[in-house]
Amino acid sequence: MIFQDYVFYALAAILLFAGLRVITTRNPVQAALFLVLAFFTAAGIWLLLEAEFLAIVLVLVYVGAVMVLFLFVVMMLDINLDKLREGFWDYAPLAGFVGVLMALEMVMVLGSKHFGYSAPEKHGADYSNTAELGRLLYTDYVYPFEIASVVLLVAIIAAIALTLRRRAGTKHNDPAKQVRVKRADRIRMVSMPAEKDEPAEGEQK
Repeated sequence: MIFQDYVFYALAAILLFAGLRVITTRNPVQAALFLVLAFFTAAGIWLLLEAEFLAIVLVLVYVGAVMVLFLFVVMMLDINLDKLREGFWDYAPLAGFVGVLMALEMVMVLGSKHFGYSAPEKHGADYSNTAELGRLLYTDYVYPFEIASVVLLVAIIAAIALTLRRRAGTKHNDPAKQVRVKRADRIRMVSMPAEKDEPAEGEQK
């Protein structure tokens, strides 16, 4: 074993520990912090696989943006932990199936000699991970990439449509009516005779 193998096993152990603490800890803030640790550790494993771009994106997007939002929501909301624990064991069979499936995937990866998995090849100093990722996305996998984009767009539109609620009594603008408006609908010229204030009683005219 070389030094890189020791680093991988150390990061993998930390990642497993952080993942277990995310689902076992009772404090939601602590669970979010353990999830941050899991993201950082996963980014380190990406670096070992020479995927620097994916590691940086994982840290910047998930740790720098998504987890900050999670922590903000968790710390601002008054979460009833007792209510959240209700029905926990109802999902145990599904959780067990997912756990066993993930364990089988790890066995297949670690048992590379038996399943035909080979380690990633080494590249030279002029190798660009970002350029290679972009080349694969927009050449070999351009159609799956576009299909995934359309699916995400449909999911965004569906989420907006499901959560949109129009309350009675609230005012909102109709862009179609605003475009069709004319000057006569906005301005009306009124001709009124001039009026002179009458003096009050006791005042001189």
